[in-house]
Amino acid sequence: MLQDRDRIFTNLYGRHTPGLTGALKRGAWDGTKFLLEKGRDWIIEEMKKSGLRGRGGAGFPTGLKWSFMPKQSDGRPHYLVVNADESEPGTCKDREIMRNDPHLLIEGCLIASFAMGAHACYIYVRGEYIAEREALQRAVDEAYEAKLVGKDNVHGWPFDIYVHHGAGAYICGEETALIESLEGKKGQPRLKPPFPANMGLYGCPTTVNNVESIAVAGTILRRGGGWFAGLGRPNNTGTKLFCVSGHVNNPCNVEEELGLTFRELIDRHCGGIRGGWDNLLAVIPGGSSVPMVPADQIADAHMDFDTLRGLGSGLGTAAVIVMDKSTDIIRAIARISYFYKHESCGQCTPCREGTGWMWRVMNRMAEGRAQKREIDMLLEVTKQVEGHTICALGDAAAWPIQGLIRHFRPEIEKRIDQYSANPHSEPVRVAAE
Repeated sequence: MLQDRDRIFTNLYGRHTPGLTGALKRGAWDGTKFLLEKGRDWIIEEMKKSGLRGRGGAGFPTGLKWSFMPKQSDGRPHYLVVNADESEPGTCKDREIMRNDPHLLIEGCLIASFAMGAHACYIYVRGEYIAEREALQRAVDEAYEAKLVGKDNVHGWPFDIYVHHGAGAYICGEETALIESLEGKKGQPRLKPPFPANMGLYGCPTTVNNVESIAVAGTILRRGGGWFAGLGRPNNTGTKLFCVSGHVNNPCNVEEELGLTFRELIDRHCGGIRGGWDNLLAVIPGGSSVPMVPADQIADAHMDFDTLRGLGSGLGTAAVIVMDKSTDIIRAIARISYFYKHESCGQCTPCREGTGWMWRVMNRMAEGRAQKREIDMLLEVTKQVEGHTICALGDAAAWPIQGLIRHFRPEIEKRIDQYSANPHSEPVRVAAE
């Protein structure tokens, strides 16, 4: 379990002032110029040594991603883009960083931009995050006033930072759709290659990172990549913000070591499962886009990228959605299916047509108005959507349904049998019809 001395986000709950004065007392901006003087290569190597993997869901090594940026400019400017869209249902970690510890993010932006040769950074904030954008903008204004950032700042690296407010589209959480939106175009993903590191924002080399990935950079470099690598488990190092919601006694956001067990996370920080551990049905461990894991498999599993992938799911954003036995599991997945149908940008035919088709079938299955042979047909369609779209939204729409069929097929068949036995009964109503 994480010791207090190893916590990076020391104001996660907003108990102290988020302003510059409080941030300086908590250690932000401490020796930042000294870190920059060590050079770009040293910073990237320390980030690689730390083993930090992207905290936005994919888990790609952050230091390696930074190293993809061209070493020398070919005349085009370099850009850092911070993904603060945070639209994945169940995820609520980045908003706490922007509200309560924004200077960690701003300092991380400066360090990461220097390491990649960028003189400008754009932070793309989710459309619904009004208070968070205002809090972040106040912190940016403070940093400019104190000459911590700007054209002529005390760190000697000319650097401007811009807070950009999105319009509330889920698809803009995908990095190339985010770039399209930043450029003032419709938020639709780009075909890759070319990748953003070569052809990103305004056709220039660009790196897109999650808020949490950037905000931890300053602390990692101050304390050393080896310190961060010493936390967590092999290939799953460091600390992670977990957002736990659903049927626990105390839902919470908490910073913990990556790789603690689900039971430790829930018992220590959430007061246990509502109704006790015997009442646990299933868990969605990484936001609504990853497949659920049933209680018997998740209870003592390590909460890290590799363990959850081995269980046929994923850590994602570490948005842990807990469902007890009072949950209508079929209806829950039907509701998620509606979300992805609604948020599809419509660019790819499998996603545009498939998400609506999958939701309509799931809707009927939640009510029982289906036939058992349709279960395999639905599974086959999810496989045809998965992996056949420009971005991962098609996968995100397919995976929750695959998890339901994999682990709870008997529940679907039972619902169908109940409806067949009494077709005139009131069907189970599904949200968002």
